[in-house]
Formats: sequence, C-alpha cells, structure tokens
Amino acid sequence: MSGDKRIEFWGDCLQTRSFMFIDDCLHGTQAITKSDILDPINLGSAEMVSINQLVDLAEDIAGIKLERSYKLDAPKGVRGRRSDNTLIQDRLGWEPGVTLREGLEKTYAWIYDQMKSGSSKDSVVNLY
Repeated sequence: MSGDKRIEFWGDCLQTRSFMFIDDCLHGTQAITKSDILDPINLGSAEMVSINQLVDLAEDIAGIKLERSYKLDAPKGVRGRRSDNTLIQDRLGWEPGVTLREGLEKTYAWIYDQMKSGSSKDSVVNLY
C-alpha cells in the first residue's frame, strides 16, 4: 500500500449504480435455480447510490478522507443503472438481505485482516 490518499474519477461521479453483496448474489441465484422460473429474471439490489456516495461510505468505513479529482472530459458511462427486481420479489419473495454499508464493512474488515496478517499474497485467487 502506498498510503497515497488521492483518487481520480472519470466524470462527475453523479452516476448511480446498485451493488449487491456476494452472499446475497449466491442465495438469489440458488433461489432462482431451485424455482420453476424459466424466463429471464433480474437479480439485484434496489439500493441506489451515486459513485460519490459510494466513496463517502468507503471513506467513513475506513476512517480516511480522500483527495478527489474529477476528469470531466473522460468517458462517464451511463448515468444510472438499476435492476428491476419486481419479478423476483413477486415470484420468490427474494430480496438482498445485506445493505451496501454492511457489505462494504465486511469486505473492508476482511481485506484489512488479510493485509495486517501478511497473508494477502497467499489468499489471492488468480482469475486469469
């Protein structure tokens, strides 16, 4: 870790996204595969945040403040993405059980523990 607390963003970070904790993704996928649903169905979270809000949350969890810069002439991506989860809620009564904050706290704690123990090199999975 460099300790550098500067971060550059492409765009104004007002773009919105929804995120889901991996445990919820797995539980939702299992619920779909065990169901009689054969048509495409969304699996996601209705909890929307802007990229700025996501960074605010990460800063709060980590107890740091980042120096942000915005590259406004860079590609920004779509303004907003949101999963319509009406069908999975109606058909399976399913929705994510872990909030974005809870998921980020769990993930941060896990990464922190890995870095502190020095075992991060041994626990990294090569996905390529």
